[in-house]
Amino acid sequence: KKRTRAAFSHTQVYELERRFGHQRYLSGSERAELARSLRLSETQIKIWFQNRRYKTKKRQ
Repeated sequence: KKRTRAAFSHTQVYELERRFGHQRYLSGSERAELARSLRLSETQIKIWFQNRRYKTKKRQ
């Protein structure tokens, strides 16, 4: 079934952006650790990074 869109908190977005600034790709263990610390699913982290990379590429 289709999930409803999750709104990320400011804190979560800040942390995701901060991490993305250092590192555009995460390993499985890094993703798991970030998901735990932000209380998000690994899938949410994975998709966020995919979308963020796409957004960066599109802007060039």
